[in-house]
Amino acid sequence: MRPKTLNFEQLFQQNKQELMEDKRELSQIEVRLEKRQSDNVMLKKERAQNKTFQSE
Repeated sequence: MRPKTLNFEQLFQQNKQELMEDKRELSQIEVRLEKRQSDNVMLKKERAQNKTFQSE
């Protein structure tokens, strides 16, 4: 059985929808990445402070 043939407008709308979904996913990934980077910076600062306190 052949797949349903889509006209240009249908293809355009489908592609537009997929791009919007991809954009939303990328935004979520960026937020998670920024949070991890922020957490890593905080962790490094805490470790540096702990080393300073231990050496005193």
